[in-house]
Amino acid sequence: MPDLEPGGGRVRLRLHEPPRVVNIGVGLHGVGTVRDVFLLPDLWQLHLYGYHAELTLGGLTHEIRPGHVSLIPPGHEVAFRYRGRSEHLYAHLRLPGGGPALSVPVMQDAADRTPVLRDLFSQALAAAPRDGAHADAEVWALLWRISRLPGPAAATPGGPHPAVAAATAHIELRLAEPLTVPEIARHAGVSHNHLTRLFRAETGDTVVAYLRRRRLARAEHLLRRSTLSIPAIAALVGLADLQAFNKACRRELGASPRALRG
Repeated sequence: MPDLEPGGGRVRLRLHEPPRVVNIGVGLHGVGTVRDVFLLPDLWQLHLYGYHAELTLGGLTHEIRPGHVSLIPPGHEVAFRYRGRSEHLYAHLRLPGGGPALSVPVMQDAADRTPVLRDLFSQALAAAPRDGAHADAEVWALLWRISRLPGPAAATPGGPHPAVAAATAHIELRLAEPLTVPEIARHAGVSHNHLTRLFRAETGDTVVAYLRRRRLARAEHLLRRSTLSIPAIAALVGLADLQAFNKACRRELGASPRALRG
């Protein structure tokens, strides 16, 4: 099966179009039997776990721990070995064929991202009975987050280093807030110096230069496309000091905020 990579430790995940969620719910296992063996011929399986167990796929056994998430491609037999009552969130879904593929581990530890994944799963579960398109959208977002979980195992060929991806996402969400490189590095799970090296290698910028560039790009958009006041825009991009904002616009954008507004 082409979706399971040789060795059985990674899958090829295609996310250029939304999935189609066929079934989603809470699975309860390990009560009547300690072992389940089954396959879904034409559906992917997505699981978010809250227990300790083992999963065997393609001859490779993966440890299951609370907060782990797994992706099992269609047509592959999977065996679970439980250690008592075991409850997980699951979705059975169809993914698009063809198109670019991401290389994603079969099993990952979501760690501090677990609450976010659980929330997306819960929203999809609540939406499914009344609005399948909404459930599909929530699971699509969930799959994208899973494909970008931090850690060496989550790196994808041609994609950003997970620490750089985590750092840039943190920056985008907090452009209006005071940000320091050590704080961004802590969020990305690496040291200050290591993040600086990774950033320069992948973007050609320092973290500080990237942050400044993104702030000014958002400022330019708001100045040209919105009716927000200049002080409000300055605050929204983390440069509330109007003199500093004016200097930054002239230096980075070549014109004052008032001139950019037209």
